[in-house]
Amino acid sequence: MADPAAVLVAARDEEDTIAATVEALREQFPGTEVIVADDGSCDWTAVKAERAGARVVRLLKRGKGQALALGEREAPQGALLLCDADLHGDLRPLAVAGADLAVAAFARRQGGGFGLAKRAGRALVRARSGFEPTEPLSGQRFLSAGARERCFPTAAGFGCEVRMTIDAVRSGLRVVEVELPLAHRSTGRDARGFAHRGRQLLDAIVACGPLAVNFRGLRLPLTGWMLGLRADPAVTAVAAIGLADDVWSGPERGFRSHLGAGATTGVLKLVGIPLVGLVATRKISGALLVGLTANFLNQLDTRPGRALKAYLIGALAVGAPLGGAVLLLPYDLREKVMLGDAGSNALGAMLGLSSVSRLTGTSRWLAIGALAGLTLLGERRSLGELIERTPGLRSLDRLGREP
Repeated sequence: MADPAAVLVAARDEEDTIAATVEALREQFPGTEVIVADDGSCDWTAVKAERAGARVVRLLKRGKGQALALGEREAPQGALLLCDADLHGDLRPLAVAGADLAVAAFARRQGGGFGLAKRAGRALVRARSGFEPTEPLSGQRFLSAGARERCFPTAAGFGCEVRMTIDAVRSGLRVVEVELPLAHRSTGRDARGFAHRGRQLLDAIVACGPLAVNFRGLRLPLTGWMLGLRADPAVTAVAAIGLADDVWSGPERGFRSHLGAGATTGVLKLVGIPLVGLVATRKISGALLVGLTANFLNQLDTRPGRALKAYLIGALAVGAPLGGAVLLLPYDLREKVMLGDAGSNALGAMLGLSSVSRLTGTSRWLAIGALAGLTLLGERRSLGELIERTPGLRSLDRLGREP
């Protein structure tokens, strides 16, 4: 294989090591651009990386996987080498390993923990792909152009390496591990070290679940299905229907598109969610309210926090549960997670069911009429575009969201 088109380093607060890492990479791969994705560092990481000869992409603090995903966009087409900011050692053998994805395995044991995160990573990769890795968490990786296409954007946080291996194996690519005499700054058996490894473990687990790409091109975990846990059975059923759409949906969008495509997960939602509402309320109006509120919040879930804010406003009006939405809102706004159809539909079901209990007679049918009008409007025009054009709604929509 040829040298990589670029070397990508994700770094946060690595001012003590980044210059040496960049200099070593430039020496090993002369003529190859070194790109440092600075993940919201509060020290001199970016400045020292630039002085050492790297091109720095300055980012908000989002997490390792998000930094890699955004930094990769700045790299030229072709093969890509990934490297941690605190690495010591020669990575050239990865480029000549002859694999689509070549992963560096440390010749000597690194790290001061008990190996729980690493064992969990191995188990997750094996369960999802059948591949048995030695170093599932290694950040030193060479990707061919084909592997880069299939593995980017990377999963969020420290789960990016585990999911990358899974994606590569399941795509039929050749994955190998190359044992190399490498070293890096390891975390100890102290509070900081255990916290770091705990985040690694949690991120790896979440990265192996359902993921989706948001408007910014970040690949985030879908966590909205959790709203269906320990909830009303009707909400659980609606969340399950939405999760099916998250996992198996096609490119269809909107009622007409789904109906024209035939038997799709979108059609399952169109039929299944109102049916759940009918069974739960034993009223036609209940079926309409549950179906329309689920669809309305789903239409709004195109920007971080938008659907959750609409839900909280509606929940205060009709007495729907607030807890789950309040807990998810900061993570959704910071683009750490996404609701997905499971989450937005579950919130809609909670709002619809509470509306049936709170609204009666004319007020219930007025609500149905308003929601039906918004649904028809959303079929013809983007509700998000209308929100952006309305000053008051635009300010509320952007409140708390990162630029």
